[in-house]
Amino acid sequence: MMRSLLLGFTLLVVASSAEAIVIRHDVDDRRYRIPASDFPALADMPSEGHGVLIAPRWVITAAHAVPRNATLKDIEIGGVPREVQKVFIHSGAKQPPQGMIDQALSTGDWILAVFSIASSNDIALIKLTHAVTDVEPVPIYDGDGEVGSVVKIIGKGATGTGLSGHSPQGPNRTALRRAFNTITSADDRWICYVFDDPAKALPLEGKTGSGDSGGPALIEEGGEWKLAGLASWGFIFGDVKTTNPGLYGQLTCNVRISRYTDWIRSVMAEPSDAAGRSAR
Repeated sequence: MMRSLLLGFTLLVVASSAEAIVIRHDVDDRRYRIPASDFPALADMPSEGHGVLIAPRWVITAAHAVPRNATLKDIEIGGVPREVQKVFIHSGAKQPPQGMIDQALSTGDWILAVFSIASSNDIALIKLTHAVTDVEPVPIYDGDGEVGSVVKIIGKGATGTGLSGHSPQGPNRTALRRAFNTITSADDRWICYVFDDPAKALPLEGKTGSGDSGGPALIEEGGEWKLAGLASWGFIFGDVKTTNPGLYGQLTCNVRISRYTDWIRSVMAEPSDAAGRSAR
């Protein structure tokens, strides 16, 4: 599933698949670690990747975090497996052609693949067979004030520091961590931030990485944290064959939830066999 698309769609390039959070090199890792009870609505996809419970029977995630070659039977929320009834993938979700990926891997130049990824609607909804009654869903942020806002990011994928990044061959599921960053740009699909070095960074600055795709970027509004983004992709400057993901200065982009609220509501309101959507 193109996990190494630089990170998971590289979470971050496209996500670096969203890591377990890459942290500042000058801050103790223990300050980033949190218990699962701090964010029980986090869904764990099989093997790696996340989603977020937004309604009793609905989990939202990045489309590329959904297994492509196997049926998604269940996901874990609050440490409990939850049976999946159906998956709805946005009709505009796409992956770069295999030939483009092969070329990027051989040359180290991902720019064409990044353009392809950036034009994708990387979002999916998972309908559960039974309502989750022991975990509170997370409200959705539907405003337009993301730029300049501090986001809280959460995940348990690969980890490392901004000095060294993380190894693409390392484990993509580790301890649960949270970090913060500031949104620097927003468009019709994405909200993005830069992993700043300590001179400009927030006290607990960080970024997602491999294994965190589909995980939350939360904005505080009215005293509660709302879901504003989903870890999706990132951009590595230089040769991706020799440059680790997760270094200071790298860009990370998240699915901009506020631009998909109509799609989300329409999927959740219609029957499972509604036309016009890819579903598995």
